[in-house]
Amino acid sequence: MKTRHPSDPEAGETSPARQGIQSVELAMTVLQALEEGRGPMSLTQIAAASGMQPSKAHRYLVSLTRVGLVTQSPSTGHYDMGPAMRRLGVESLRRMDEVALVSEHLPGLRDRTSHAVNLAVWGDHGPVVVRWEYGAHALPITVRVGATMPLLTSAMGAAFLAHLPERLTEPVLRAQLETDTLDAATRDRVDRIRDEVLRDGVSTTVGGAFPASPPWRPPCSRQASPSPSSCRRGVSRSRTWPASRRNC
Repeated sequence: MKTRHPSDPEAGETSPARQGIQSVELAMTVLQALEEGRGPMSLTQIAAASGMQPSKAHRYLVSLTRVGLVTQSPSTGHYDMGPAMRRLGVESLRRMDEVALVSEHLPGLRDRTSHAVNLAVWGDHGPVVVRWEYGAHALPITVRVGATMPLLTSAMGAAFLAHLPERLTEPVLRAQLETDTLDAATRDRVDRIRDEVLRDGVSTTVGGAFPASPPWRPPCSRQASPSPSSCRRGVSRSRTWPASRRNC
């Protein structure tokens, strides 16, 4: 039997604590200091934030600047994130699947609350349900995956109204209401919804009737124990956590 020395690269793959390169890890503390600084920083500020002596932090900044991860202003001498860092960030965002990332947490949220949990994303015509996890409470009617929810009469719609800019939501709202312009009463209603959601951190609808078009029956969104009769009348009691406040 072959015995591998601890320094053997293959042996490190199965060891509990794999050895790394300490200098790379220390360089990351410098980059994290720049991230948390929220703007250009002096050498003294970076050294203090990363827990290094200024001379040591300067050596790391020189190397990071050479590879484009950090840039230094020629006028102020302050350091900031460089072009290579921006390219890495953009590429990381491009590769991220937000729906898959959030979907991993839906079963846990369902188990903790025992309620049905759904996930919606913004589509061309409004919030679209893309995931649904059934809870312990039986529901007479559920929203089909792929359904587009109304903005004014669903908790999902209220969450998007509160957190998206009007330039995105107003054209969709006009289309859902089949009108060219929004009257003063509708605008006041939208303002009240936005204020309530931002104040409370959640969006809630009670007794909101969903518009129905044959052959679909009026659905119920994420319920807080709705009665079968209320669902048949197209009435929803729902509560939706916006993405910015969701525990997942």
